[in-house]
Amino acid sequence: MLLFVGGPLDGRVQIREARHGEPLPTITHVHLHGGPKVVHRYDLQSLAGRAGVYHLRPTVHSPQQSGTAAE
Repeated sequence: MLLFVGGPLDGRVQIREARHGEPLPTITHVHLHGGPKVVHRYDLQSLAGRAGVYHLRPTVHSPQQSGTAAE
């Protein structure tokens, strides 16, 4: 069982069958809408047993993204 914490997937629970193998260490969620695409990344924290929690990775803005030029 996998739980998502934060961002657009907050509260989502996914039951993953063993035949699918181990869950990925990072999941990327891309939200497409009328504006620019929004990308969220979730990092896996394994818990005891066969459970894990994906936590939203904090957003890091580069100077180019915020509209300021690097000097």
